[in-house]
Amino acid sequence: MNNIYELDHPLIEHKLAILRDKNTGTKEFRELIGEIATLLCYEAMRDVKLKSCEIETPITKMKTHKFDENDYAFIPILRAGLGMLDGVKNVIPNAKIGHIGMYRDEETFEPVNYFFKVPKDIEKKTVFLLDPMLATGGSAIDAIDLLKEKGVKNIRFLCIISAPEGIKAVSEKHPDVPIYTAHIDKKLNENKYIVPGLGDAGDRIFGTK
Repeated sequence: MNNIYELDHPLIEHKLAILRDKNTGTKEFRELIGEIATLLCYEAMRDVKLKSCEIETPITKMKTHKFDENDYAFIPILRAGLGMLDGVKNVIPNAKIGHIGMYRDEETFEPVNYFFKVPKDIEKKTVFLLDPMLATGGSAIDAIDLLKEKGVKNIRFLCIISAPEGIKAVSEKHPDVPIYTAHIDKKLNENKYIVPGLGDAGDRIFGTK
Protein backbone atom coordinates (compact mmCIF):
# COMPACT_ATOMS: atom_id res chain seq x y z
CA MET A 1 0.00 0.00 0.00
CA ASN A 2 1.69 3.13 -1.25
CA ASN A 3 -0.48 5.56 0.71
CA ILE A 4 0.82 4.58 4.18
CA TYR A 5 3.44 6.79 5.82
CA GLU A 6 4.90 5.48 9.08
CA LEU A 7 7.23 7.90 10.83
CA ASP A 8 10.55 6.21 11.48
CA HIS A 9 12.58 8.44 13.76
CA PRO A 10 14.32 8.01 17.15
CA LEU A 11 12.44 11.01 18.55
CA ILE A 12 9.09 9.41 17.70
CA GLU A 13 10.18 6.08 19.22
CA HIS A 14 11.24 7.85 22.40
CA LYS A 15 7.98 9.76 22.77
CA LEU A 16 5.89 6.66 22.00
CA ALA A 17 7.69 4.70 24.71
CA ILE A 18 6.61 7.26 27.31
CA LEU A 19 3.12 7.56 25.81
CA ARG A 20 2.51 3.79 25.97
CA ASP A 21 3.64 3.46 29.61
CA LYS A 22 0.60 2.89 31.84
CA ASN A 23 2.28 5.00 34.54
CA THR A 24 2.44 8.12 32.37
CA GLY A 25 0.12 10.74 33.85
CA THR A 26 -2.65 12.67 32.13
CA LYS A 27 -0.72 15.93 31.72
CA GLU A 28 2.30 14.30 30.14
CA PHE A 29 0.12 12.04 28.00
CA ARG A 30 -1.75 15.05 26.57
CA GLU A 31 1.49 16.87 25.86
CA LEU A 32 2.99 13.88 24.06
CA ILE A 33 -0.12 13.38 21.91
CA GLY A 34 0.17 17.01 20.83
CA GLU A 35 3.91 16.78 20.16
CA ILE A 36 3.58 13.67 18.01
CA ALA A 37 0.62 15.23 16.18
CA THR A 38 2.85 18.20 15.31
CA LEU A 39 5.42 15.85 13.79
CA LEU A 40 2.74 13.95 11.86
CA CYS A 41 1.36 17.18 10.42
CA TYR A 42 4.86 18.28 9.47
CA GLU A 43 5.31 15.06 7.50
CA ALA A 44 1.84 15.29 5.93
CA MET A 45 2.71 18.78 4.62
CA ARG A 46 5.82 17.61 2.78
CA ASP A 47 4.25 17.77 -0.70
CA VAL A 48 2.36 21.05 -0.26
CA LYS A 49 2.47 23.32 -3.30
CA LEU A 50 3.79 26.79 -2.54
CA LYS A 51 2.96 30.07 -4.30
CA SER A 52 5.51 32.69 -5.22
CA CYS A 53 5.39 35.97 -3.32
CA GLU A 54 7.57 38.94 -2.47
CA ILE A 55 8.38 40.06 1.08
CA GLU A 56 10.68 42.59 2.64
CA THR A 57 13.13 41.49 5.31
CA PRO A 58 14.79 44.05 7.63
CA ILE A 59 17.62 44.06 5.07
CA THR A 60 16.07 43.87 1.60
CA LYS A 61 13.17 42.76 -0.59
CA MET A 62 13.18 39.15 -1.73
CA LYS A 63 11.12 36.61 -3.63
CA THR A 64 10.04 33.58 -1.64
CA HIS A 65 7.17 31.08 -1.35
CA LYS A 66 4.13 30.60 0.89
CA PHE A 67 0.93 28.59 1.05
CA ASP A 68 -2.51 29.90 2.01
CA GLU A 69 -3.38 28.60 5.48
CA ASN A 70 -7.08 29.17 4.75
CA ASP A 71 -6.89 26.31 2.25
CA TYR A 72 -6.60 23.81 5.12
CA ALA A 73 -8.93 22.38 7.75
CA PHE A 74 -8.44 20.15 10.78
CA ILE A 75 -11.26 17.74 11.63
CA PRO A 76 -10.78 15.79 14.88
CA ILE A 77 -12.96 12.74 15.41
CA LEU A 78 -14.47 13.31 18.87
CA ARG A 79 -13.48 12.91 21.43
CA ALA A 80 -9.93 11.56 21.32
CA GLY A 81 -9.07 13.48 18.16
CA LEU A 82 -9.26 16.70 20.16
CA GLY A 83 -6.04 15.66 21.87
CA MET A 84 -4.18 16.11 18.58
CA LEU A 85 -5.66 19.49 17.74
CA ASP A 86 -3.27 21.79 19.59
CA GLY A 87 -0.32 19.96 18.07
CA VAL A 88 -1.44 20.38 14.46
CA LYS A 89 -2.51 24.00 15.05
CA ASN A 90 1.14 24.69 15.83
CA VAL A 91 1.90 23.90 12.19
CA ILE A 92 -1.01 25.73 10.49
CA PRO A 93 -2.42 28.21 13.06
CA ASN A 94 -5.00 29.73 10.69
CA ALA A 95 -6.47 26.46 9.44
CA LYS A 96 -10.22 26.13 9.90
CA ILE A 97 -11.55 23.55 12.37
CA GLY A 98 -14.54 21.21 12.23
CA HIS A 99 -15.69 18.27 14.37
CA ILE A 100 -17.07 14.79 13.74
CA GLY A 101 -18.63 13.05 16.74
CA MET A 102 -18.46 9.26 16.93
CA TYR A 103 -18.34 6.55 19.58
CA ARG A 104 -17.85 2.82 19.41
CA ASP A 105 -20.75 0.54 20.29
CA GLU A 106 -19.30 -1.74 22.96
CA GLU A 107 -21.31 -4.75 21.73
CA THR A 108 -21.01 -4.49 17.95
CA PHE A 109 -17.70 -2.51 17.93
CA GLU A 110 -19.25 -0.42 15.14
CA PRO A 111 -18.94 3.40 15.11
CA VAL A 112 -22.05 5.46 15.90
CA ASN A 113 -22.23 9.00 14.46
CA TYR A 114 -23.78 11.74 16.60
CA PHE A 115 -22.27 15.08 15.48
CA PHE A 116 -21.01 16.63 12.24
CA LYS A 117 -19.98 20.28 11.88
CA VAL A 118 -17.45 21.46 9.29
CA PRO A 119 -16.21 24.85 8.05
CA LYS A 120 -17.76 26.71 5.13
CA ASP A 121 -16.39 25.73 1.71
CA ILE A 122 -14.94 22.53 3.18
CA GLU A 123 -15.01 20.96 -0.30
CA LYS A 124 -12.33 23.43 -1.42
CA LYS A 125 -9.92 22.65 1.42
CA THR A 126 -7.31 20.04 2.17
CA VAL A 127 -8.66 18.26 5.23
CA PHE A 128 -6.56 16.63 7.93
CA LEU A 129 -8.71 14.05 9.74
CA LEU A 130 -7.42 13.44 13.27
CA ASP A 131 -7.80 10.39 15.51
CA PRO A 132 -5.06 9.00 17.79
CA MET A 133 -6.02 5.36 17.20
CA LEU A 134 -6.73 3.55 13.94
CA ALA A 135 -8.06 0.20 15.20
CA THR A 136 -10.78 -1.46 13.10
CA GLY A 137 -10.94 1.52 10.76
CA GLY A 138 -14.71 1.86 11.16
CA SER A 139 -14.71 5.41 12.51
CA ALA A 140 -12.16 6.60 9.98
CA ILE A 141 -14.10 5.10 7.07
CA ASP A 142 -17.39 6.64 8.24
CA ALA A 143 -15.75 10.03 8.80
CA ILE A 144 -14.16 9.97 5.35
CA ASP A 145 -17.53 8.96 3.85
CA LEU A 146 -19.17 11.99 5.49
CA LEU A 147 -16.47 14.35 4.23
CA LYS A 148 -16.66 12.98 0.70
CA GLU A 149 -20.44 13.43 0.77
CA LYS A 150 -19.69 17.12 1.38
CA GLY A 151 -17.51 17.18 -1.72
CA VAL A 152 -14.10 17.01 -0.04
CA LYS A 153 -11.55 15.57 -2.44
CA ASN A 154 -8.25 15.99 -0.58
CA ILE A 155 -8.25 14.16 2.78
CA ARG A 156 -5.27 13.05 4.86
CA PHE A 157 -5.72 10.83 7.90
CA LEU A 158 -3.38 11.39 10.84
CA CYS A 159 -3.15 8.90 13.73
CA ILE A 160 -0.67 8.14 16.50
CA ILE A 161 -1.01 4.34 16.64
CA SER A 162 -2.50 2.08 13.97
CA ALA A 163 -3.33 -1.60 13.58
CA PRO A 164 -2.76 -3.53 10.32
CA GLU A 165 -6.47 -4.42 10.26
CA GLY A 166 -7.51 -0.76 10.34
CA ILE A 167 -4.98 0.28 7.73
CA LYS A 168 -6.19 -2.48 5.41
CA ALA A 169 -9.86 -1.55 5.88
CA VAL A 170 -9.36 2.18 5.25
CA SER A 171 -7.01 1.61 2.31
CA GLU A 172 -9.45 -0.77 0.63
CA LYS A 173 -12.43 1.57 1.05
CA HIS A 174 -10.57 4.84 0.45
CA PRO A 175 -7.34 4.16 -1.45
CA ASP A 176 -7.06 7.86 -2.31
CA VAL A 177 -6.66 8.88 1.35
CA PRO A 178 -3.07 8.76 2.63
CA ILE A 179 -2.54 7.59 6.21
CA TYR A 180 0.16 9.16 8.36
CA THR A 181 0.92 7.21 11.51
CA ALA A 182 3.62 7.34 14.17
CA HIS A 183 3.67 3.55 14.46
CA ILE A 184 1.98 0.45 13.05
CA ASP A 185 1.39 -2.00 15.91
CA LYS A 186 1.02 -5.79 15.80
CA LYS A 187 -2.72 -6.51 15.77
CA LEU A 188 -6.13 -6.08 17.39
CA ASN A 189 -7.13 -8.23 20.34
CA GLU A 190 -10.52 -9.90 20.86
CA ASN A 191 -11.92 -6.62 22.23
CA LYS A 192 -10.68 -4.70 19.17
CA TYR A 193 -8.00 -2.86 21.12
CA ILE A 194 -4.63 -2.29 19.48
CA VAL A 195 -1.79 -4.51 20.78
CA PRO A 196 0.53 -3.42 22.32
CA GLY A 197 -1.19 -0.06 21.90
CA LEU A 198 -1.58 2.47 24.68
CA GLY A 199 -5.04 1.73 26.05
CA ASP A 200 -8.04 3.98 25.44
CA ALA A 201 -6.60 7.24 24.09
CA GLY A 202 -9.70 9.28 24.96
CA ASP A 203 -9.76 8.11 28.56
CA ARG A 204 -6.05 8.78 28.98
CA ILE A 205 -6.23 12.23 27.36
CA PHE A 206 -9.16 13.38 29.46
CA GLY A 207 -8.45 11.39 32.62
CA THR A 208 -11.84 9.68 32.63
CA LYS A 209 -10.55 6.30 33.81
